Amino acid sequence: MQQRTLGKSISVTGVGLHSGERVRLTLHPAEANSGIAFRRTDLAGEMGDIIRLHPNLINDTRLSSTVVTENGVRVGTIEHIMSAFAAYGVDNVLVELNAPEIPIMDGSSLPFLYLLQDAGIVDQDAPKQFLRIKKTVEVVEPDKWVRFEPYEGFRVTLTIDFNHPLFNRSNQTFAIDFAGQSYVDEIARARTFGFMQEVELMRSHNLGLGGNLNNAVVIDDQDVLNPEGLRYPDEFVRHKILDAIGDLYIAGHPIIGAFSGYKSGHAVNNALLRKILSDSDNYEWVSFKDQDRLPAAFHDLPLAG
Repeated sequence: MQQRTLGKSISVTGVGLHSGERVRLTLHPAEANSGIAFRRTDLAGEMGDIIRLHPNLINDTRLSSTVVTENGVRVGTIEHIMSAFAAYGVDNVLVELNAPEIPIMDGSSLPFLYLLQDAGIVDQDAPKQFLRIKKTVEVVEPDKWVRFEPYEGFRVTLTIDFNHPLFNRSNQTFAIDFAGQSYVDEIARARTFGFMQEVELMRSHNLGLGGNLNNAVVIDDQDVLNPEGLRYPDEFVRHKILDAIGDLYIAGHPIIGAFSGYKSGHAVNNALLRKILSDSDNYEWVSFKDQDRLPAAFHDLPLAG
């Protein structure tokens, strides 16, 4: 299987969920083996240099995954677009933006999938590199845990736990195995969500300034405030899976393994990635010249253009 990039550059304009700033985002094709990179076009000099994505650059995980470089350059809320890159198997891309945060769009990854479809996805003359989990690695905290286990495919199982009437009426566990289930059908439309009572606290910390009913599911003491309701009966846990897929793709490569977690979040997801990569006994790099040896989870990555 070959590496992938975009067929052409493409742009979109939106608003940052936490900053509230208007953002112009442009995605560019990139050379094989260059990876996923970001550039802030509103910054001059070395502050505007290309940032090669790496899990060690995720240095702010308050309600999102945010790149913060040694120079203090920020690229915030990258998890949804990273989730879309994972779904389409994009290995190499340059993401340019003129503000400190990726636009939130509708709160899901679906608009980014449409953007990738419009740009087209093309194969490159270099083998795709997979990160294969060789042994179980986990991060356990007092009220949450995440784990990667060896598995010849890609499977995600997550449980959330909210003491709220709305959550008690829906499933708080969801599992998806990409060998037989579709990211586009089962995950892509799930939106980010938040509670009304948390809004003032978030805004006091300059977070959630761009949030509204068009880009997030908002919950009061009893129910969803969005007039259209939910897109899936269990949209909340599906969105957490969307987030986790994006957080894990910050490794820059598809992962062969089974990921599971209880109350996972951006910080603990990133801690797991760092722990895996800290010890070469935990993983190996593999590629597949023979399509028949490729795990079934990666057989049907969409190809457009």
